[in-house]
Order: sequence, then structure tokens, then C-alpha cells
Amino acid sequence: MDYRFLLDLAIILFVTKVLGLVMKKFGLPQVVGALIAGILIGPAIWFPMTGGKFTLVRSTDFLNVIAELGVIMIMFSAGLETDLHELKNCGLKAGFVALLGVGVPLALGFGIAVPFFGVSDTHNVLKCVFIGVILTATSVSITVETLRELGKLKGKTGTVILSAAIIDDVIGIIVLTFVIGMKNPGETKPYMVLVKTALFFIIGIALGVGLNYLFRWLEKKYPHRRRVPIFGLVMCFVYAFCAEHFFGIADITGAYLAGILLSNTRETGYIERKVDVNTYMIFAPVFFANIGIKTDFSGFVPQILLFCLLFVLAGMGGKIIGCGAAAKACKFSWRESLQIGVGMMARGEVALIVAQKGITAGLLDEIYVAPVIMLVIISSLVTPILLKLLFKKDSNELPLGGPSNETLKEQQPLPLSDG
Repeated sequence: MDYRFLLDLAIILFVTKVLGLVMKKFGLPQVVGALIAGILIGPAIWFPMTGGKFTLVRSTDFLNVIAELGVIMIMFSAGLETDLHELKNCGLKAGFVALLGVGVPLALGFGIAVPFFGVSDTHNVLKCVFIGVILTATSVSITVETLRELGKLKGKTGTVILSAAIIDDVIGIIVLTFVIGMKNPGETKPYMVLVKTALFFIIGIALGVGLNYLFRWLEKKYPHRRRVPIFGLVMCFVYAFCAEHFFGIADITGAYLAGILLSNTRETGYIERKVDVNTYMIFAPVFFANIGIKTDFSGFVPQILLFCLLFVLAGMGGKIIGCGAAAKACKFSWRESLQIGVGMMARGEVALIVAQKGITAGLLDEIYVAPVIMLVIISSLVTPILLKLLFKKDSNELPLGGPSNETLKEQQPLPLSDG
């Protein structure tokens, strides 16, 4: 047995954590540090320096398997974090914001992809659609921290952003499921993709209701016992397997649905904490670093650079235009509409997950991961700066009597989680 994988894991965990902490010091998501870490330790940097003779870490089958487990567990955690009560109470406004927040970037992504891929056959059309699908994903973790710092997290704008982001991810996963299901048009009829997708959700939810009651019984009989999160992971992996094997849709869809089905139990927080310990100790760092390790800049011809520029502009502008226009149509002011649009602009792990799924399905070449990484990094840098500028005027326009005690209490920033 070659024990090189142990050294690879040690390097990945060390470098991702160090750079993650550096990013955190600058108020940026740690995922940005993990991506940069993967690029720094992978062939993209070392091969040009050594003539292809040496690299710290290279992509292997072992790392790919660990990364796949990482993405499944990340999406399971995302499902667990979904607040179903918030979804019920957020109303039509957040739903409309999310709908245009998906539709406009999807259309813009398709539009910029057509000149590069063409629409000569069904496969190329799906490639163009998939570029749009990548742009639909929203990651509001950095927006949440910024709004907390500004004391606006529980305000009208903050509530709409958070609710719309949840719905946005649900819609995005459904669209991804359909597009992935269409990857073999010669073998699968379009209507069968819809039928399989619908069947998966119907059967998955029906079984999930029964499993939810089982978990409630387990929680009552064995509160705060490790068997509960272990059985939760069993459900996650079974749903992921069934989604991919029996229904031909993305395994992350099954993991995400499993998380949602367990998101309203008494022990949801306990399950989430236990899963997160495993996920973010090893699996998630390997997933994000592996993306950077696989990144190849050698094929960055002017055409790819142009695509990268257009992709980043479409990704950032699509959310501002789509979500902002929807907010304005819902009677928000121009400033509030712009705040909502900018708040939905940041990208993170979901965009990277979608891109990786496209590569696996043969809908995206690995060279096109670099534009996605650039979008994640640039949007993570720009979003908090713009939000602070947009909310600055609101903070300065306090009543003459000064802020109330409730306002002061709301505006106290919450501490960041430990690294």
C-alpha cells in the first residue's frame, strides 16, 4: 500500500486551515482560503515552476472519493439548516425575489455561453444551460456576518435576503437535478427526466415523513446520543445513493432532501453539530482543496479569459438585477432593492458543488472551474464592501432623539464562530 495519501491529507488540512484563518481575519469566508490553498499546493502552481516534475499534492482517486463524501455531507448540513417555518412565513416577496434571482442569472449565463459553445446539438445546449445553472447558486454566509455587524440581520431587508436564499437554493437544486438528468439525451427522453425527478421527490418525501416520526421516537428515547446523528448520516447516504442509482439524478439532491426532512426535529441542532464536526474536520477541506488542486491555468487562452470576465460580470450583475427588480416590484425602495440584490450576490460552496457535478456529468470541462473560483473570490470580496456602503446612509439617518435601546441592542454584532 502506498501511504502517500496520509501526507496528502496532512498537507491539505494544514494549509486549508491556515489560509482559512487568514481569510477570516480579513472578514472573508474560510472557503476562499481553502480554494486558494488547493491552487497553491496543486499542479497549477508547481508544474510551471518545476517543469511538471514536482507538485506538493496531486488529485488522486482517494482524494476524489473523500471529496465526494464531503460534498454530500455539506449538502446534508445545508438541508438540516433549512428553516421550514421561515419558508412558510416568508411570504410571496421572498419567493418572488428568489425566482427572479434564479431566472435572470440563468438567462444571462446561457446568453454568455452560447457564443463559446454554440447550440448546434442538444449536448451544447445543455452546456450553455449548465453555465446558467452555476450562476443561480447563492451563498449568504458572508452576507449574514456583514448584516450582523451592521445590526440589520433581523430587519426587513435581512429577513428577505435570508428567506430568499433558502428558496433560491431549493430552486437551484431542482434545476440542477433536471439538467443532470438530461445529460444523456439519446438514452433518456425529456419527459422521463421530469417523471423520474418528480417520483424521487414524491417517494423521498413520503418515506421521509415516516422516517421523521422514527427519528422523533429515537430522540425521545435516546436524547443527545450519538446513535441519532449516525442514523441521520445513514439516511443521508441512502437518499444520495437512491437519487443517483435509481433515479439518475444528482446524489447531492438526495442528501439535501434528507437534511430538509430532518430539519424540524427536536435533535436537529445536535445532529447538525455532530455532522459538522466530521464534515469540516476532514471531508469539506478536502473537497474545496481538491477543486483548487484540479484547477489548470495552462489552457487560459484569451478566449477563456474573456469567458471568465463575462461569467463573473453575469454572476454578480444577474443577482443584482434579478433580485433587485423583484424587490422593487414588491414595493421596496430603490435603496432597499439594491441592498437585497447585493446581499444575494455572494457565491460560495453551492456554486462550486454545482460546477463539480457538471464536470462529473461531462457538461463542463475542468478549465471552466477557474471562472467559478474567480466568481467566488471576487463576489466574496465585493459583497461586504458594497453592503456596508449601502447601509451606511441608513445608519446615519437616525432620529434626532438617537437610537432606541432596542435598536442599539439589535445593532450589537454577534461573535463569529471559532475557527
